[in-house]
Amino acid sequence: MSARETPAGGFPPERGPGHVVVVGAGIAGLAAAHRLLEGGARVTVLEASDRVGGKLLPGEIAGVRVDLGAESMLARRPEAVGLARAAGLADRLQPPSTATASLWTRGALRPMPKGHVMGVPGTAAALSGVLSEEGLARIERDAELPRTEVGDDVAVGEYVAARLGREVVDRLVEPLLGGVYAGDAYRISLRSAVPQLFEAARTHTSLTEAVRALQGRTATSPASGPVFMGIAGGIGTLPPAVAESVRARGGEILTHAPVTELRRTASHGWRIVAADRELHADAVVVAVPARPAAELLRAEAPAAAAELSAVEYASMALITLAYRRSEAAALPEGSGFLVPPVDGHTIKASTFASRKWGWIADDDPDLVVLRASVGRYGDTEILGRDDEGLVAVSRHDLAEATGLTAAPVATRVTRWQDGLPQYPVGHHARVARVREHVAKLPGLAVCGAAYDGVGIPASIASAYAAADQIRGDLGGVEQLTAHPVQSLHGGAGE
Repeated sequence: MSARETPAGGFPPERGPGHVVVVGAGIAGLAAAHRLLEGGARVTVLEASDRVGGKLLPGEIAGVRVDLGAESMLARRPEAVGLARAAGLADRLQPPSTATASLWTRGALRPMPKGHVMGVPGTAAALSGVLSEEGLARIERDAELPRTEVGDDVAVGEYVAARLGREVVDRLVEPLLGGVYAGDAYRISLRSAVPQLFEAARTHTSLTEAVRALQGRTATSPASGPVFMGIAGGIGTLPPAVAESVRARGGEILTHAPVTELRRTASHGWRIVAADRELHADAVVVAVPARPAAELLRAEAPAAAAELSAVEYASMALITLAYRRSEAAALPEGSGFLVPPVDGHTIKASTFASRKWGWIADDDPDLVVLRASVGRYGDTEILGRDDEGLVAVSRHDLAEATGLTAAPVATRVTRWQDGLPQYPVGHHARVARVREHVAKLPGLAVCGAAYDGVGIPASIASAYAAADQIRGDLGGVEQLTAHPVQSLHGGAGE
């Protein structure tokens, strides 16, 4: 190692933070820029599209402000709420007006069970009313089974089905995980998706015992405040606010600036080609999804690029519908519902947005806004339908679930192609390998939803770790490697 280089992507100590280019202006890239500016760096953010924010997208329907992407953020971790406050949005933070959700299963809307960890119960009684008598009896057998070794990782569905039966997975775990990842519970990594349960499973003989142990720890030190938080005007207003804060601190954000080349220079810096300009930087944070990140890293970090190229994504669509309140009287109470795929319906979740968020109801008290989501990993047929087809199938399922048959006064379809990275078994090991390869190149770090969690706080935590790594502090990366951020929100909410 030369005297000018530091390990793991940090700046040479004698040079200080210098100029950092952040590739990507989604919430991860903006958060990384914000953190780097706090540390004294000069920052340029390059974004290929015409706007900042990535999958956080504000919009409107029938004159009412809505989110056309993620609509809430986990508040039990500090990163997202803290960034919102730092961006001047403290007075607009709002918890949901109601958090009473349902499960549309076995022909009826049933109250969402309590006493479970991502659908995994501590007792059979916790799922009474959702599972059949046979399914409940199968849960009781967990205490009699020999211990199941989870090893270095295991699929959530595979492990839970072996301990408690497939009905638990198909009726509850699958819709909850599907709402977060648009994935398949029988492929999703327990270690990456439900890390607390993975650790508990390694030290307990039975799965229900492990869940009860987690619940016991929570009971002795209960978290205060709401689990989730929104922002008046929509979560989609967070990225523009952070971007404004970045600019106010001296950062530069360029849109319509797709990065096509990323190369090391003889002076231990980086050359970045974006659109019609060439930039030189002391360090680079790559904050784009796995596949474009792989393309950028292919020349200088081919091993990392190969790992990132293997990351798969699921596509989905959100269908937003506005109804006259007088014609939506049939809508049941609560914030919405999740849908198990095993029941054969098309939509996977619906959010009663006007019920869930007071600011939407206040925008127009005479309207009721709903969201439905469709699309899961490997399901390309439904997303091949045109917008009218997606609206029609959403209305059909909503009518069957809730009795709402009125025609909406307005509809919007928002498609998220390759919107959600998949976390299969071994994902944590792949992320560790990516970071190991990237760390061999001083002044380079990666962050975003493809690494440590798909939710907003997880993406921000990943961004902060990358910014700190650039400054030579590996504490954040090590913490995330040891403890990924669980994403809890079903229904494509977070």
